[in-house]
Amino acid sequence: MGPSPSGGGPTVSLNPTRPLTRRPKDARTYITAREIAVLRLAANGATNRAIAHTLGVGTEAVASRMQSAFRKLRVGDRAQAVAVALRLGLLALDDVVVPEGANQGWRETG
Repeated sequence: MGPSPSGGGPTVSLNPTRPLTRRPKDARTYITAREIAVLRLAANGATNRAIAHTLGVGTEAVASRMQSAFRKLRVGDRAQAVAVALRLGLLALDDVVVPEGANQGWRETG
């Protein structure tokens, strides 16, 4: 690093072949307990606002933790995040509550 030719501060040269971040292969080794708590509530249909109220934090904190979990799990939305968390064992099927009467009105055809 040295002074910038324009005099605006030091220049930084980046090696384009070196990755900027390193991610462990297994999300279970680096996803936080708070991110799992957010995913557990999301798995039960809670909105960011409801999750924030339950955890006693702001909606911005919930959105940030959700995005962090998406990045770590390499997914693009809540449904994928919950599915991958279940598959990896970060969440258990018992973490997902089936509402009373969820299948009422459903009929078999045939």
